[in-house]
Amino acid sequence: MKCPALLTFALILAAGFFSASAVAAGDAEAGGKLFSKVCGGCHSVGENARGGFGPQLNGVIGRLAGTTADYQYSDAMKNSGVVWTRDKLAAYIEAPKKVVSGTRMIFWGISDPEKIENLLAYLETFQKP
Repeated sequence: MKCPALLTFALILAAGFFSASAVAAGDAEAGGKLFSKVCGGCHSVGENARGGFGPQLNGVIGRLAGTTADYQYSDAMKNSGVVWTRDKLAAYIEAPKKVVSGTRMIFWGISDPEKIENLLAYLETFQKP
């Protein structure tokens, strides 16, 4: 009797471990839906992406802030020295003005870590191969 109960407990623990890993990695599909609602009015990604009200975000992770050619950045962004690592971009999505004081981006931020991870997973699908 103890073996089936122990096996069930082990399976439940394993399932919890793997689902926590999945959340940490983010859900690109959910991130795409959120991007369309929250970010897509100003930013674009994909083959035809270009600057508009905000810069295009293809290949953003690893890029120096304020450097795409098709967007006029604020002096604060151009002079920030920020390189958009995954962690730095997560912090920016959460509280833009805390990361780049003086940014022109009008966005209050997202406080939900799962939504941030989903957005990052989506943006990672637009990194250069």
